[in-house]
Amino acid sequence: MQPKISAFFERQETDPDPISGDGEGNGQGNVGAATEAKRKANGCRLDGLVSKKRNYAQLHLELGQPDFVLHTCSVCGMMYARGNDEDEKVHRAYHKSYSEGVPFKGWKKETVIARSEGGDRVVLATDENSCMSKSKVREVITVVEKELGFGEGKLLHKLCKVYLYISAQRIVGCLVTEPIKTGHRVIPSSTEGSPNDLPVSSTERGKNGHTLEFGSISFKREIIRRHSRSVKNKEECQDPGAILCETEAVPVLCGFRAIWVAPSCRRKRIASKLMDVARKTFCEGRTLGISQFAFSPPTSSGKGLACRYCKTSAFLVYKDGPV
Repeated sequence: MQPKISAFFERQETDPDPISGDGEGNGQGNVGAATEAKRKANGCRLDGLVSKKRNYAQLHLELGQPDFVLHTCSVCGMMYARGNDEDEKVHRAYHKSYSEGVPFKGWKKETVIARSEGGDRVVLATDENSCMSKSKVREVITVVEKELGFGEGKLLHKLCKVYLYISAQRIVGCLVTEPIKTGHRVIPSSTEGSPNDLPVSSTERGKNGHTLEFGSISFKREIIRRHSRSVKNKEECQDPGAILCETEAVPVLCGFRAIWVAPSCRRKRIASKLMDVARKTFCEGRTLGISQFAFSPPTSSGKGLACRYCKTSAFLVYKDGPV
């Protein structure tokens, strides 16, 4: 075995280098050049590999959460991807526009139809004055559609008039009106006139109590119902559900298609001011009476607004449809 191992190493030492040349000096030069070329080739290959190396970063951790892909804001209702800088930026802008109003610096040609002492104004946008196609109107209408549940692009048509309430360089209120021909009077619910349903600040003791007797000692338990004093209006704490209307149609001229006020500016009579201005300017030369306009099917807060503005629960409503 030892002779075979010795012969193997002797053969390796005596074999000529295939890269080297015939002469000794020439062989050393070729070996050096080949080694340098090989090193450069390897270096270039390594540089190429480094430049093509992929970076893997974990952006999300899925643990079964329901809003893994998109998160829905509980205030403005917008869906966005948390952690995405672009989505976060868009959400911040939309959230501020929703809660505080859409930024508005004004137009060169505005149709201002009302002004207040504090500097607020009401601007009219119609298809005739070319304001309906402006970007700010579309931005406000997008907020109103999402808030009131309209389909995208389903709120406006060519006959609509849009009243914008401007305050502190922001659009904080919007009223969309349209011409209609008939409406129907709401039938007040039977529970609305019952005094038992009105919120009061007193306690009621139940008539049917429970008596517990222990020998000659008896205990009587009474049920006490307490009503919250924080409820200001019964309409706000009732779900409108299905609104029942009279079958007889009433002739009307104007329909309030949608009313919206920024959350931070509510309870300031902005919606009432918009409706007042619309009643005075919708038909040229006349002011509409309470029985000459109707509301589209309202939400719970819209029903409360209609009752307060008309001072009756038997206000007029109309069904959306072709004019």
